[in-house]
Amino acid sequence: MTLTLPVMITNKPLPGARRPDDAGARGFARLLPPVPLFALQPLLGHIVRTVARRHPELIARLGDNCKKRFLIDPYNLPFFLLLQPDPDRPQLRAHTRGQDVEHDVHISGTLVTLLRMIDGQSDSDALFFNRDLAVTGDTEAVVALRNALDNMDATLADDVAACFGPLSRPVRGVIDLTLKFASQKP
Repeated sequence: MTLTLPVMITNKPLPGARRPDDAGARGFARLLPPVPLFALQPLLGHIVRTVARRHPELIARLGDNCKKRFLIDPYNLPFFLLLQPDPDRPQLRAHTRGQDVEHDVHISGTLVTLLRMIDGQSDSDALFFNRDLAVTGDTEAVVALRNALDNMDATLADDVAACFGPLSRPVRGVIDLTLKFASQKP
């Protein structure tokens, strides 16, 4: 049985979670201009629908967990994401910090940590045990999501970039540069 409560998301770390000193990620985040979230919503919707259409097996592997709400919290950004991988109506929406959002799972890490994970560059188990990634909520849903992502032939980062059609190569380049910039020592 999973208890789901509305939770206010802030920049405060989860109890017991270590927020690594990722100066590269903070530096990159400072370079981003403020983005009105309403401008992101259509793009995020397009991304989640395209990934769901290209990888129906990804959602099928989630089983009943496809109805769960996954709060994805890149805590060094001014917003967080709510993923609902429902096969009939997949959604990915950005929310401002301070909003009350009901969810079943909360996955939190730096933007770079989350990017490395969806790009297959980092093992989610190692990130969790090193406290670079914090996960709370429905454990069964988290494990199902992890297993579904691990069984993909391509990386999720490649699929996100492919959503941009003729701009997919430059978008993939931005993802790669972000990861490279963040991994450099100051």
